[in-house]
Amino acid sequence: MTTSVKAPARRAVGELLREWRDRRRISQLDLAIAADISTRHLSFVETGRSKPSREMVLRLGEHLEVPLRERNRLLLAAGYAPAYGETELGAPELTAVRDAVRQLLTGHEPYPAAVVDRGWNLVDANASLGVLVAGVAPDLLAPPANVLRATLHPDGMAPNVLNLGEWRAHLLGRLRRQVEQTADAGLAELLAELREYPCDQPVPEVEVPGPGDIFVPLRYLHRGTELTFFSTVATFGTPLDVTVAELVIESFYPANPETAEYLRARASA
Repeated sequence: MTTSVKAPARRAVGELLREWRDRRRISQLDLAIAADISTRHLSFVETGRSKPSREMVLRLGEHLEVPLRERNRLLLAAGYAPAYGETELGAPELTAVRDAVRQLLTGHEPYPAAVVDRGWNLVDANASLGVLVAGVAPDLLAPPANVLRATLHPDGMAPNVLNLGEWRAHLLGRLRRQVEQTADAGLAELLAELREYPCDQPVPEVEVPGPGDIFVPLRYLHRGTELTFFSTVATFGTPLDVTVAELVIESFYPANPETAEYLRARASA
């Protein structure tokens, strides 16, 4: 006797749109006004009584700030072909993107910088990132190396992060917000894994700045020298490709003159 396994049913586009609207905490009225459609029509779309056009799906996705990958899923759920391509980063079409990223990484020397994808997997980095990953276990750096795992794992950067509790809370909060914004199941699994890592420092539930604080620093011990960094995050401004939209460039800057001098001296040596 042969047992057949049914494929999971595709969810209706109206149900998905309603979830995104709820996630963004936008009322039907506000979304209808922003998208220039009637509230009645939007209600019919969400309940499945009316099928939206391809243009309406894209318009609603735009106003709900749905990630490009998820906009493609909305289109598929509505019976349309995806609108946004997903090109391999090594493809000839993305040569200009790769060149721009490499220029940013190289130009940031002697300070660390890295590029990650939607899952926080390392895509590229400059040579100065070696300051931060020098003591990380080789298996945590084996491709595809996940930078959050390499940072918070006991065999990763964690033993040398002097303010591990504070930095851990910052990273987990950032990832939690990303999960809420994208509804990405893989990121939710990663968040659950990272929360299980041990931490022998108090982890604040809420990031409350102290007197004079202007950012959460990364205080890192490198070969007996304490280095202090802050970071900036950059993305492509007008992406129309899923791969490009999901690239994130994180650049670390010295937070004091001592760290800057140490990194410059290291680069010169």
